[in-house]
Amino acid sequence: MALTRSFKNTLAERAQRDPAFAQALLDEAATLFLNGEPETARVILRDLVNATIGFEGLAKETAKPSKSLHRMLSVSGNPSMDNLAAIFAVIRTSLGVDIQVHAVRAA
Repeated sequence: MALTRSFKNTLAERAQRDPAFAQALLDEAATLFLNGEPETARVILRDLVNATIGFEGLAKETAKPSKSLHRMLSVSGNPSMDNLAAIFAVIRTSLGVDIQVHAVRAA
């Protein structure tokens, strides 16, 4: 029988090992939010938090309870814009990146 690995473990290991991959995940989450796919964006952010600073670190940086942050970043979560901005800011800082938005006209 073939050995399999957990997708979440593989994702976390790659994000820890490859800063460009972690930055691409953050970029994808931001793009998904802006394009109206918040459920998928929250899941990507949750995985990125787990792979980088962890929910305890995020809780400390945002002054929000860890359990609340877990709920916010679940598929059915509903974070406020203030909370979402705080989460993005912490992740951005931890990855050492800046987010810029470039508008592209739809075809």
